[in-house]
Amino acid sequence: MASASYSEDLTCSICLSIFRDPAILLCGHSFCRECIENSLTLQRQCPQCRADVPKEGKYLLTSHILKNLAEKEAQRLSTEQGNGREFSEVDEQLCPEHEEKLKLFCVTDQQLACIICRDGEKHDGHRFKPVKEAAAVVRKGVEPLVQNISDYVCATERLANTQSEEITKTKGKSQQLMTQICSQFEEMHDFLRKREDQIKQELKQKEDDAVQIMSETLKAMETALTESRELEEQVTSALKITDSEKFLKNWTKNNSKMTPEHLFSSIAKDFQVVNSCLSLGPYESHLQFYVWKEMLQVIQPREEQLSLQSTSRDITVSDGGRDLMYGPQIIQSNYCTPCTYCSRNRSSGFGFASYTSVRCRENTTERCASALSSSEFTSGQHYWEIEVGKRKYWKVGTGKNYLCFDQQKYVTSRPDTELELTGTPQKIGLYLDCVSAELSFYDAENMTLLHTMTNCDMSAPVKAFIEYKFSKGADHNPLRVCWL
Repeated sequence: MASASYSEDLTCSICLSIFRDPAILLCGHSFCRECIENSLTLQRQCPQCRADVPKEGKYLLTSHILKNLAEKEAQRLSTEQGNGREFSEVDEQLCPEHEEKLKLFCVTDQQLACIICRDGEKHDGHRFKPVKEAAAVVRKGVEPLVQNISDYVCATERLANTQSEEITKTKGKSQQLMTQICSQFEEMHDFLRKREDQIKQELKQKEDDAVQIMSETLKAMETALTESRELEEQVTSALKITDSEKFLKNWTKNNSKMTPEHLFSSIAKDFQVVNSCLSLGPYESHLQFYVWKEMLQVIQPREEQLSLQSTSRDITVSDGGRDLMYGPQIIQSNYCTPCTYCSRNRSSGFGFASYTSVRCRENTTERCASALSSSEFTSGQHYWEIEVGKRKYWKVGTGKNYLCFDQQKYVTSRPDTELELTGTPQKIGLYLDCVSAELSFYDAENMTLLHTMTNCDMSAPVKAFIEYKFSKGADHNPLRVCWL
């Protein structure tokens, strides 16, 4: 007799009951003959493995072994039911309230029911269908869900694999950047260590030179001091002789014909203390600043030294391409009231821009001017700085992506994006990463990150963009590209 431990192997996966006349498909899966015939009328596929089932030929062969085992299992379950055993497979097919076979399906309550349940008050007015018919309808609605779930599983697996690959890439990129960071810091450390050794050697050399000069002076002083003490002893000894003849004889013998003044002047020379002249110039008081300036010359890559091109008629670009300045054209128009200066230049035939023509557009109001860089960015990473000063309005960025300052308010090109920034940066640093399509803005004085814009449009080459407002008169506060 079949054991209860494998009763699930004798259960039809369609009706979820013990096999009744089990039939086996070519793929090897078995079902009740009635269940599989009903299923194949809807779709010619195995309900379990989705293998195609041919329309012709013998494809529903009776599995005699399964049939015998199923009959014995059904007999065992029937015996257990007669003995009062609970939770048997057969019990699940009977109505728990009326102990009748569940032959109906309540469409309203979406549950199985027996004939007595249909006529009861609980299901009054409900719609019922035969179990087979209801199962076919439900199966028809569920079968597409299987394919959708299968597609979802496949799509999710692809996404999971892609995410796993991205994690691996991120770890690899992080390791690469870690190596790059260590390498670049090591280069700076090497530069600083070499510079430190050079400055120390310079200091040591200056020390040696100064000490040598002072040592020579000290040696001369000590020699003169010894000679003076010897002379002092001679003079003292001679003065102790009371006899005049002996005194003169002693003095003239030891000092020949030299007078006392001549003897002392040969010893007492004009000595001066050599003061310490040890100095390292700016390295003594501004060492960090000067070394930082020296380091700028060897750091790579450097900031972009942009050259600007004006897009406004009244804006002049300096010869180096760094400064934007207001320079109105001397052109009479509907809004220009002729003034003495205009008339004088018009009569003389000159037609040039002049910074001194502050009266040419007396009726104009504040206007906007803009400029673009002459170079374009298509790939790689780039950094540049713009000196905006204390202007009340400016806009910097790359065309459609920008940061704007207007009357103490910072906004970006993205809709409804207003930034809460402390202070008023007077120099803006811009970092463009064409690979990740990001544009970051920094306070270039302390390299504080102000804002980062992602998903920037890099479909076409971009240029650095500057815009500011100006009014009539000479501009003494030009917008400038910073070159370190």
